[in-house]
Formats: sequence, structure tokens, C-alpha cells
Amino acid sequence: MNIEQLRECCLAVRGVEECLPFDEDTPVYKIMGKMFAYYSITPHDGKFLVNLKCAPERSVELRERYQGVTKPYHTADTLKWNSVNIQSDIPDALIVELVQHSVSEVINALPKKKKEEYFQILI
Repeated sequence: MNIEQLRECCLAVRGVEECLPFDEDTPVYKIMGKMFAYYSITPHDGKFLVNLKCAPERSVELRERYQGVTKPYHTADTLKWNSVNIQSDIPDALIVELVQHSVSEVINALPKKKKEEYFQILI
């Protein structure tokens, strides 16, 4: 997967907001005001990494299975976020699935009223 394909994947999420709160090189993707993905358009040590929310138990499983999934380099919460090298041993289909999983993690953490608001976007 390349960086443009990743952007398209993130923008395909219903209700997504793309913004640049950190700097002009770091797009952030949010739903309901909460981040589910961010990355630098400049490679980090020669790698394009996207940071995605993840269930802690799944983070451990992914890191053990794929070299391209590591603890995040910018986030203190090292089990609820992963850095995913989009040009590594991770199949593109899994990257798409991990973006969707990140969205689900954000939705699941929302208060009931906010969840209901989000699901109204889907109609």
C-alpha cells in the first residue's frame, strides 16, 4: 500500500474529518472529534508508518506476527495504538481491516449519546 491509498482508505470512513492539528506533514483522521489514524507524509527512518488505535490484546498478537507492526513512536499508550509500516510484511487487505478496527475502537469508547449520533450519520 502506498501513502495515497492509505489516505483514500481513511477518507472512505463515514463521517471522517481530515485535519492537520500538529503540522502540515501529519494528517489526522477523526470521527466524532476523536482520532483513529495519523501519519507523517515524510518517511520515518525510511518507512511510512500509520498510527492506528487497536484493542490491547490484538496489539500484542499483531506485533508478534508482523514485523511491520510496532509500538507507537509518538504515543505513550503503547498497547492501545500501533505503528503500522504500510510497505512491509502486512497485506494491504489487513491494513484496510486495521483502519476499520481503529474506527470501531473509537466508536466503542464513545458515550452512548455520541454513538447514537455517529450511527445516524450512517443513515
